[in-house]
Amino acid sequence: MARKLGRTTDARMALLRNLASDLIIHERVETTEAKAKELKSAVEKMITLGKRGDLHARRQAAAFLYNKEANENESVMQKLFDDVAARYEDRQGGYTRVLKLGARQGDGAKMAIIELV
Repeated sequence: MARKLGRTTDARMALLRNLASDLIIHERVETTEAKAKELKSAVEKMITLGKRGDLHARRQAAAFLYNKEANENESVMQKLFDDVAARYEDRQGGYTRVLKLGARQGDGAKMAIIELV
């Protein structure tokens, strides 16, 4: 069963879309452990779509990811389909890694770093 993360469905999907877009751009994100574990599933599906690379896969990824700019001349979609997908061409899954960090100072939430392998 998927984690609800204390949010409504719309807020949870917006959170995952935002984190997935940031992870593809920056290739490393620090967040809570529960969010990182949920994000892992979403990002792995996006990278699999990137590896397929056809028009339908591009439209499916565009429907999920936010259209953020990775740098001046590259968007999230370009980075996913050109850079990230090419890097994992020979890999059959397991594109991300979750590293546990310990408790956050303020509220004691378990923190983690999720990064592309």
